Amino acid sequence: MSRPSPHNTEDRAAGLSEQQETLRLRAEQSLQALAPETASDDMAPDSQRLLHELQVHQIELEMQNEELLASRAEAEELLASYQELYDFAPVAYFTLDPAGKILQANLTAARLLGLERICLIQRRLGAFVAQQDLPILNALLQRVFDGQPRSHCECRLADPDQLPWQTLHVEATLRPDGNCCHVVATDITPLKTQQRQLEQMALYDPVTKLPNRVLLADRLQQAMTQCQRGGRSLAVAYLDLDGFKAVNDRHGHILGDQLLLALAQRMQATLRKGDTLARIGGDEFVAVLVDLGQAQDCTPLLQRLLQAAAAPTVISDCTLQVSASIGVTLYPQDAADADQLLRHADQAMYQAKQAGRNRYHLFDLHHHDALRSQSARIAEICSGLRRGEFELHYQPKVNLRTGAVVGAEALIRWRHPERGLLPPASFLHLLENHSNSEEICDWVLGTALEQMNAWQDAGHEIPVSVNISAFQLQQDSFVPKLTQRLAAAANGSQHLLEIEVLETSALENMAKVATMMRDCHALGVRFALDDFGTGYSSLTYLRHLPADLLKIDRSFVAGMLDDADDRAIVESVISLARAFQREVIAEGVETPAHGALLLEMGCEMAQGYAIARPMPGADMPAWITQWRSSWATRQQAWPARC
Repeated sequence: MSRPSPHNTEDRAAGLSEQQETLRLRAEQSLQALAPETASDDMAPDSQRLLHELQVHQIELEMQNEELLASRAEAEELLASYQELYDFAPVAYFTLDPAGKILQANLTAARLLGLERICLIQRRLGAFVAQQDLPILNALLQRVFDGQPRSHCECRLADPDQLPWQTLHVEATLRPDGNCCHVVATDITPLKTQQRQLEQMALYDPVTKLPNRVLLADRLQQAMTQCQRGGRSLAVAYLDLDGFKAVNDRHGHILGDQLLLALAQRMQATLRKGDTLARIGGDEFVAVLVDLGQAQDCTPLLQRLLQAAAAPTVISDCTLQVSASIGVTLYPQDAADADQLLRHADQAMYQAKQAGRNRYHLFDLHHHDALRSQSARIAEICSGLRRGEFELHYQPKVNLRTGAVVGAEALIRWRHPERGLLPPASFLHLLENHSNSEEICDWVLGTALEQMNAWQDAGHEIPVSVNISAFQLQQDSFVPKLTQRLAAAANGSQHLLEIEVLETSALENMAKVATMMRDCHALGVRFALDDFGTGYSSLTYLRHLPADLLKIDRSFVAGMLDDADDRAIVESVISLARAFQREVIAEGVETPAHGALLLEMGCEMAQGYAIARPMPGADMPAWITQWRSSWATRQQAWPARC
């Protein structure tokens, strides 16, 4: 059974006192009624009754008096107990008036504030609170006395000698009469200390004590906002130490961490107030240089960072020296978000490393935009391929002397949904030396082989030449993939496939290309050197590359009628082909006069607009039939020497 509270005991004692007073008055009235008579056996019945009532009242009065005395003793005991609990409670209790003066305080409150309890009475609680937190406490008391029954806040005690300052959680409750409030103050300094330690771990690098990536992101975002408001600029400098890995490998991670700490302190000292230096991992740092009027304003700061990083450092009798490569981008000139600014600075840092290290490189926004535009266009090309927007057209190759159709060159076209039919010159250059060119080349090979099979099924055996990029040629997977493609060809099209290799593409790795060509020869595939004469090692190619055919570049063929040099080059290529026992074909034959001159110089095979423009594969059989039927008439229309 729970003990009654002090207030209940006091109320009960007061009630017993009232009852006692009532019984006393009734007893006096009974005595007055008996006064004229003597208490004897011959009393009247009424007198005897009154005397009996008096005796009963006296007994009740004595019993209630004993109960009252017991209740008062219990109340005093409870009051003493509650006073002890109040004084020695683990939290500080105050009673304040509307002015914030202390009316009552327990011993814990006195110990917390460092004074005797008597010395606290009538002093303002705000006198013991840190000046910067005093408005917080005053606002709390104002809210409570304005009618908010309960409110709380956090504030620190005014004790600058103690680090960290004691922090209190203060909760105020208005008393029912509204004349004062009760305040409970709890010391949460250990909790705040632990919170600061957790923040230190979450926001700061444990080795250098610099801000980490999380805090850097917050500060960079704040700096960008200030730039927008003030019309100023900032620089994001991405710094990577040159040679730090060698120090770590040679001397160990402990000494490496000491070097990082020394460098961090030295670089931090070169920056201004408001700038941020952060370590984002390994030997990588980022500096945010704020409040720049012009781009060149960051140059002295970057130079000081380079000097600080490159200066020798003595640790444990070891003299260590590294350097730094820094990539820099400027905001808002580089109007990117915070993450992109870091990526741009990182890209510029790699440019600094490639340029020789121990230097900084400014991010080139226009070059980046060009690369980004190229990446977007490459992605569009790949999407178009997957959507089936590409197709192959075929330009016939003929023997100018006999009129025989000797093959066709497969030329890719992009049927763009908005720009119409696009030639290869408008998009293929974007894929040069790009991994996505492999996907395009694989599609071209597969489509060409399917078309040859379809022609064979229709009774036409037409060799097809396919252009292969330099990047594709030097992939180890090229020959195995081609082998699979040829094996899957239903009509055995190996001997009908010819691969055209740009003369300049073979220059990069001639030995590898020669080996690949021999492997393809074993599969029955022929090779042609395309644009022959435009490279720098034509004779070397003829000696080392097992090409079956030389293809004279169209630029020489187009000018040979009027330019003696072009004509001499064409004659030289034809002579080389004859000397090395290679076939030769001329591309770019635009008029019958070009064809007649080629025949005169000994080149019989040709292709060009004078013969036919590129056409869809389905149109080739009809064109061949028409070409053969009109060959005799066409011969007569050409110059006599043809």
